[in-house]
Amino acid sequence: MIDVRPFSSLGGADHGWLKARHHFSFANYYDPNRMSWGRLRVWNDDEIAAKSGFPPHPHNDMEIITYVRTGAITHQDSMGNQGRTAAGDVQVMSAGTGVRHSEFNLEDETTTLFQIWIEADKRGAQPSWGAKTFPKSDRSGQFSVMASGDPDDGALTINADAKVLAATLTAGESLTYALGSGRRAYLVPAVGAVQVNGTTLNARDGAAIRDEAEIVITATADAELVMVDSL
Repeated sequence: MIDVRPFSSLGGADHGWLKARHHFSFANYYDPNRMSWGRLRVWNDDEIAAKSGFPPHPHNDMEIITYVRTGAITHQDSMGNQGRTAAGDVQVMSAGTGVRHSEFNLEDETTTLFQIWIEADKRGAQPSWGAKTFPKSDRSGQFSVMASGDPDDGALTINADAKVLAATLTAGESLTYALGSGRRAYLVPAVGAVQVNGTTLNARDGAAIRDEAEIVITATADAELVMVDSL
C-alpha cells in the first residue's frame, strides 16, 4: 500500500519568519487521517527566514531529527550543547526526561529543513543531542542511515526502533529497499521526482508505505530522498 500525500494537500502555517507545511497533524492543523504513521509522529517541511528562529521551548520523550536541506540551523539547549548543522547534514535531539532548546537560522539566507519527530520506545531516557556530517557522495545511488536505534548502523543514535535514511539518485537511476515485515516507511523527495513501485511522487510530496516487502524507487528527475523506516 502506498498512500501519496501531495505537497499541495499538506496542512501549514505562515508566521512570516516561518513558513511551515505539515505532513501530519501539528499545532493548529488537524486531520484525523494524518495523525501518525507508526512511531513517526511529525514531519514538518519548514522555511525559516534569515536571522530568525525558534526561541527556547521544552520537549520530552520524543526523538527529534532535523535534516537541513539548504542553509544552516544553529542549536542551543539546556544540556549545554551548541552546534551549527549545514545543508545535507543531520542533528538529533533525544528529549527523554526533558530538555529546552532553541533553533535559529543565523545565516543571511533562508534555511529549509525537514523536522521529523519519532515517538521514543522508552519514556524517561537520558536526554542527549548530536550532529553529524553526511557527504552526499556516500548516499549516491543508495540509502545511507543517518539516525537509528541500532548502534550497528554507525549513525546518530535515537531511542526508537526506527531508521532515518537519505539517498540521491540521478534521472533514470533506481534503488531497491527491503521493508521488514510489519514495518512502515514514509518517503519524501526533498527535490526531484520519483516512481515508487510505479507510483509517482513529486518534490516534497509524502508517501506512506506499508505491506510492501520491497520498495523500488526510480528517479524521473535528479532526486534527493529522505525516508523513515519504523514500526
